[in-house]
Amino acid sequence: MKALGKMKKVGPTRGLGPRYGATVRKRYVKVITELKKEHKCPQCGFTRVRRESVGVWKCKKCDFTFTGGAYTPITKLGVVAKRAAKGMPVEETEKAVAEEKTE
Repeated sequence: MKALGKMKKVGPTRGLGPRYGATVRKRYVKVITELKKEHKCPQCGFTRVRRESVGVWKCKKCDFTFTGGAYTPITKLGVVAKRAAKGMPVEETEKAVAEEKTE
């Protein structure tokens, strides 16, 4: 009988093993993959945005630094706040957020 080698773990939870439970590991994977994926710069449009620290994002191409969410550069609450600051009526803001959820 041939001895099988140990399988190598891949993915964001590779170092956790069986610890912390499946639900926590799944939530961790969702957050980390969103953090690591390429994001588009709001100024130049290139996908070169990286997180500098919690809530601080920087484009590597144009050196544009801006604030956003802890794990994503653009949050739903930030979109709503930006629209409210521009003076859009509340109904239109809620409608626009509902449309973004469907996309």
